Amino acid sequence: MNLLEKEKWIELQAAELEHASAEEVIRVAVETFPNLTFACSFGAEDVVLVDILQKVSPSTDIFYLDTDFHFKETYETKDRLESKYGIQFVRVSPKLTPEEQAAQHGAELWKSEPNQCCNIRKVEPLTRILSQYDAWITGIRRDQAPTRANAKKVEYDQKFGLVKFNPIADWTSDDVWNYIRENQVLYNPLHDQNYPSIGCEYCTRQVNPGEDARAGRWSDSDKTECGLHQ
Repeated sequence: MNLLEKEKWIELQAAELEHASAEEVIRVAVETFPNLTFACSFGAEDVVLVDILQKVSPSTDIFYLDTDFHFKETYETKDRLESKYGIQFVRVSPKLTPEEQAAQHGAELWKSEPNQCCNIRKVEPLTRILSQYDAWITGIRRDQAPTRANAKKVEYDQKFGLVKFNPIADWTSDDVWNYIRENQVLYNPLHDQNYPSIGCEYCTRQVNPGEDARAGRWSDSDKTECGLHQ
């Protein structure tokens, strides 16, 4: 497909799949784009999609961005999922080690320049890995943040130049947790400790009663996204 044909196909599929199940969306993604990948952060939404992918297309590549700054519970969740499903997640690392980053940009860059830290440790590695694929799957939901409110089940990702599938875009948090409980899906134990949204350890805190689910992300700044879905 050229870009124009792709855009027409996306528009048609976005309408047709709006009320489709996550399984149906993933099936269309797999059948249309064999060169497909899923970006997994090991949060609640993503472990749901790992489980669904194992039922629909267990051979689809799944990668994770290893920022070197994840909580130990996140790494342990990755290991437990690999053991349960007998799979291996593709590890994608930044070009700079934490030590190299500190030497070049100063210590604790996540405090002084959080956007630059995210660019180095997330956006650049993501750009690099996605350049190898024709389409990708994400676990974003519309009610997570205003920046995600207009997400379609299928859309063209202008930033990375490929087709993007959001199979659970219309799910609520209750939908996610109902699936986890009903299917006995392994999840990050930090979710049980008031961490509804889990990023890097240095930029994520527990959420207090009454706060937005993403209030614990970059809470000392006006930053709301790491740049992967903007």
